[in-house]
Amino acid sequence: MKFPFSKSKVVVSGVDTIPFESFFQELRQKEYSRLDEKGQVYLDFTGGNLYAQSQLDKHHKMLKENVFGNPHSTNPTSLAATLLVKEARRTVLRFFNAEDDYFCVFTPNASGALRIVGESYPFNENSGYLLLTDNHNSVNGIREYCKKKGGAFDYGQLNAEDFTIDEKKMTEQLASKSTINQKLFAFPAQSNVTGVKHDLSWVQKAQDQGWDVLLDAAAFVPTSELNLSKIKPDFVSMSFYKMFGYPTGIGCLLIKKSKFETLQKPWFAGGTVEMVGVNDNKHWLIGDHERFEDGTINYLDIPAVKIGLDYLSNIGMHRITDRISALSEVLCKELRELKHSNGKPLIQIHGPKNRAKVGGTIMMNFMDQSGNPFQIEKIERKANSLGISVRSGCFCNPGIDEMKCEISSDELTKYFTVHEDGEFGNKLDFMGRLRGATRISVGISTNKADIETFISFAKSFLNHTLEN
Repeated sequence: MKFPFSKSKVVVSGVDTIPFESFFQELRQKEYSRLDEKGQVYLDFTGGNLYAQSQLDKHHKMLKENVFGNPHSTNPTSLAATLLVKEARRTVLRFFNAEDDYFCVFTPNASGALRIVGESYPFNENSGYLLLTDNHNSVNGIREYCKKKGGAFDYGQLNAEDFTIDEKKMTEQLASKSTINQKLFAFPAQSNVTGVKHDLSWVQKAQDQGWDVLLDAAAFVPTSELNLSKIKPDFVSMSFYKMFGYPTGIGCLLIKKSKFETLQKPWFAGGTVEMVGVNDNKHWLIGDHERFEDGTINYLDIPAVKIGLDYLSNIGMHRITDRISALSEVLCKELRELKHSNGKPLIQIHGPKNRAKVGGTIMMNFMDQSGNPFQIEKIERKANSLGISVRSGCFCNPGIDEMKCEISSDELTKYFTVHEDGEFGNKLDFMGRLRGATRISVGISTNKADIETFISFAKSFLNHTLEN
């Protein structure tokens, strides 16, 4: 049954006009009451979503009332588990409108999905890997597979003022590799740092130039609809705890069926083969998703993926998108209005001023009266003491941090030349400037009180200098 929900659009101008507040407040009391009981203000949804109480109840009831065995058999308990896993797999494909064109491979997380692509993509001396400066390290790391097989990699550039894709340069880069026979383009549907939703039309633009496309959807799908009947990347990675909090330890790789044989699995394992010979040193890999699901899958938790997706479907992804957009717009508006007594801004928000194509993630630095950034560790420590969960650092996305801090390639080359490790403190001292930022992100259970609490927290730094 669908949750009741107003379809009316509300013009957002302040905290008191956040749309759908009464509905989501009721949802919070029913599904997330532990937040208020524990006095927690959770603003780290990009780091990990929160699970609803009903998700736990349904999954635990399923486990208590049934007996499940390892799916790799035809005995009754194995068949019971197999049926639920199949149902969860169908639900994933249906949720993303991918039933006809994609295989769903369950993985430990989004990084596990990306590793499958990295180790199986047929990089060679005449291949290329193009990725955005704005990428999670699990996407950056694929360049090592490309390098070791003799291929070349390059980074697509962003516009410095708002961290969106530089369209002119990206168009040139996609067109410049016409003689390469195997080439992979990777980018995030939404930045895990700035919240920028990169234009998904780049999927088709790259494919028209002969590129295979890997879309990192981990930060995008928790609050936005991904319709794979319209946008058709060749490979899509995601983690389910990012979407609905529970269970952790399960992600998936969606592989377009027409590109399935492009991935050349470099080994085999239990559950991935039709037949293995020891004396003749031969093996046949399974011809569907099982080829990449090494060993025994997490068959007790995978059924909870269906429960989580059904939960989101009952609320409605368009409604969630509208809610998150309104929350982040209000937050940014309120934060930008905070000024020290000398008129200097307290908060520097990084990314587009227009939040229309930005998700619920906000990257910021707190600035003192003189315009110098407070140490991010100080911000997080004070937030921790007040029960406010935020995140600080570079967020496994060095490209964005290097752009924000204007770190040149010469500086990085010099640093890597004279240092044997990457201890963060040494890096700060060497670069001679503050690295990192504070990141907050809103989600389904965020309410007006959470925003007001964070604004009040931010105000506590007004008219302060770095020394006090």
